[in-house]
Amino acid sequence: MKLTILFDLDDTLLVNDVNKFLPAYIRLLSQQLSDFPADRVVNHLLAATQKMVEKSSPALTLEETFNQHFYPALGTTPEAQQAQIDHFYANAFPSLRPLTSPQPGAQGLMNYVLQQGHDGGVATNPLFPRTAIEQRLDWAGFPVASTPFKLITNFSSFHFSKPHPAFYAEILAQSGWQDQPAVMLGDNLKDDLLPAAQLGMPVYWLNQSASLPEGFHPLSRSGSFAGILPWLKTIEASPVELNLTSPQALLAVLKSTPAAFHSFVRPLTKTQWKTRPARGEWCLTEIMCHLRDVEREINLPRIRQILREENPFLPGILSDSWASQRK
Repeated sequence: MKLTILFDLDDTLLVNDVNKFLPAYIRLLSQQLSDFPADRVVNHLLAATQKMVEKSSPALTLEETFNQHFYPALGTTPEAQQAQIDHFYANAFPSLRPLTSPQPGAQGLMNYVLQQGHDGGVATNPLFPRTAIEQRLDWAGFPVASTPFKLITNFSSFHFSKPHPAFYAEILAQSGWQDQPAVMLGDNLKDDLLPAAQLGMPVYWLNQSASLPEGFHPLSRSGSFAGILPWLKTIEASPVELNLTSPQALLAVLKSTPAAFHSFVRPLTKTQWKTRPARGEWCLTEIMCHLRDVEREINLPRIRQILREENPFLPGILSDSWASQRK
């Protein structure tokens, strides 16, 4: 059975003590932005990062949220600092590599995953640019040029961070909501595993000294890195389905849907928006406007009516003609 296997990065695929790594990273970045007092850079960097962590709306990517809070607080713009930021990630960020080391056994595990035809995804907390995540993957022994990850979370293309369940729903949405089961591997119970479990995923907790609390999927386990492969073989042999019926799961899916749409359509050209795949079919503009109008004028009024009335009458509404009527 084919699986979607989501890997946390730091202290899962890569040995990385964040208590050492993050202070060193912040110090280097503040040195790069030398036009501003270091204490101001650090304070506003931490505050803008907290805004990304707290963010619970599908509006704006995490990068847009960060830019909205970090650069104005310094009295500058992302465009004015882009060359400095690019130079930092190309020249200074690689110096942090000695603070990390490859996870023993990770290469063999990844080889098995790819040989079995599973889809591997990197579900790291998307609070960094893609280059910072790709470099850490390279330090772990998984250069993206030769490791076919289906998806790598990063702050340019994601709208939610850990520990929001919507983060995992957005991963599944951007992956196309495949029918195959999805599982999550990570070291942090609160950030990696609890929100994934709220979407009904079996999870593996990298922790040899503690057991998972009650309420997790029955196939979930905790243990050493060496225990992951036997666990995956158990998953492969077991029928696994996502359970998306809890309020937390439903809300996560509702939040992640417009976020995923945003990621899908951002790269499109005006021509692609207007192109119809065949005569009589709708173009993307008509599809998106249809979704918007039906949500605003049919679905939401019905929900309000259901909440307001006892045994309400919900009339049928023919909305397909709106595309031509409203142009």
